[in-house]
Amino acid sequence: MRSKASVRGHPIHPALIPFPFAFLTGAFFFDAAGWLVDRESWWTTGGHLAAAGIATALVAAVPGFIDYLFTVPPRSSGKRRATRHMLVNLLAVALVAVAWIMRRGMIAGPDIWVLGLELAALGLLTAGGWMGGVLVNRNQIGVDHRYASAGKWKEQRIAASPGAPGTVANVDELKVDQMKLLHVGDRRIVLGRTEQGYVAFDDHCPHRGGSLAGGTMMCGTVQCPWHGSQFDVRTGAVKAGPADRSIETYRIEQHGNEIRLSLSR
Repeated sequence: MRSKASVRGHPIHPALIPFPFAFLTGAFFFDAAGWLVDRESWWTTGGHLAAAGIATALVAAVPGFIDYLFTVPPRSSGKRRATRHMLVNLLAVALVAVAWIMRRGMIAGPDIWVLGLELAALGLLTAGGWMGGVLVNRNQIGVDHRYASAGKWKEQRIAASPGAPGTVANVDELKVDQMKLLHVGDRRIVLGRTEQGYVAFDDHCPHRGGSLAGGTMMCGTVQCPWHGSQFDVRTGAVKAGPADRSIETYRIEQHGNEIRLSLSR
């Protein structure tokens, strides 16, 4: 196995989100007010706000897409919610972009179709914002999971050779109750250290797919951060629900100062 270690840093895209929301909401209200009272300057302001909203939405989407690819656990309810969140927001921005293109040829200001597209986009943004809030508060995407003596988040990518033990850590790399996430081929495996030694188990909670590496490990038990399911880190057995299936564990060997992981063929 060849490895490259890294430390995860969550993009702080929530700091960028208020800008497209403010600009795109302002665009609709300025256009609607200008249409009602026939004020050209308000239409002009609405057009500028729409352009600014499109630009800032695309900027805010970049770190969000990075989180979607690398932070949201695969094969999870959070991934499905994140996919819907992304598609709804992209559709909203697309509707505003179409409305902005349409209005450029309108001398008398935006018509009812432009206002309708902007209103639909505003509704989609509201739905997308609600889903984004659920991703942060329920799925804890972008949240720094800390507990006593958890240490810094560590992530390591490994080129695996099935059936052959591969080095995944040094003996003193982790302290008791600390974990790190291993990407072994297409698998996500958690390496942890208990009072009895190192353990390795799947990063996938069988309940809703939460990342166990982002949870808490204490006294030989790991707890999923999403719904609180608990598992024995040595046997994989369920110790507390709502999960009703065990997790897979892997064999760990110590060879000198190296900790080695064995994958079944």
